[in-house]
Amino acid sequence: MVDVKEAEQFIKKARENSRKRNFNQTFDVIINLRDLDIKKPEEKLDFFTELKYPVKKVKVCALVGPELNDEAKKHCDTVILANEFDKYAKDVKKVKKLANEHDFFIGQANIMPQIASTFGKILGRRGKMPNPKAGGVVPPNANLKSTIDRLSKTVRVRTKADAAIRVIIGKEDMDDNKLAENLAWLIDQLLHHLPMGNDNIKSMLIKTTMGRVVKIQ
Repeated sequence: MVDVKEAEQFIKKARENSRKRNFNQTFDVIINLRDLDIKKPEEKLDFFTELKYPVKKVKVCALVGPELNDEAKKHCDTVILANEFDKYAKDVKKVKKLANEHDFFIGQANIMPQIASTFGKILGRRGKMPNPKAGGVVPPNANLKSTIDRLSKTVRVRTKADAAIRVIIGKEDMDDNKLAENLAWLIDQLLHHLPMGNDNIKSMLIKTTMGRVVKIQ
């Protein structure tokens, strides 16, 4: 476990290990795991957690029916109505472009079968299908502002090809205390999802995008 005061010290060290760049760098947490066989589905890690503060401004695409059209246009970067899905059904390049340009996709619950058949192949492969665990599958009367507020704080924690996790907890223009709260919360949630808790962590590091690593554990 890491408390917020300890986490703030790691944030400060990561800043010291990073020189100023001409872009707003992210704070990346890298966790190397041990004693897990991620080839076994039951030992793979894959969960969403809502941090204390927004990680970044997210770009959101809404795949909705007419009921959510007006609400989606107010709050989302891109809105695609169900009656427009045909334009994407046979155009892989269009769907790939959408996947590249957006952090999250919101799907209206009652048209999820259409969303899956039109966009599922590409978005599923990218891990970007509207996901109920992340709050991305919404009813036709949803308040999308609150949904997007939650998504801006949401990170996905998962192992891919190897027993390692990389998670963004914020950007360098954020206050150290907010970054520290996000870091402490992430570690707490991770420990709750590991079968042996802290014993499954081989090492834990933090760095800015272009900075040198700081060892947390």
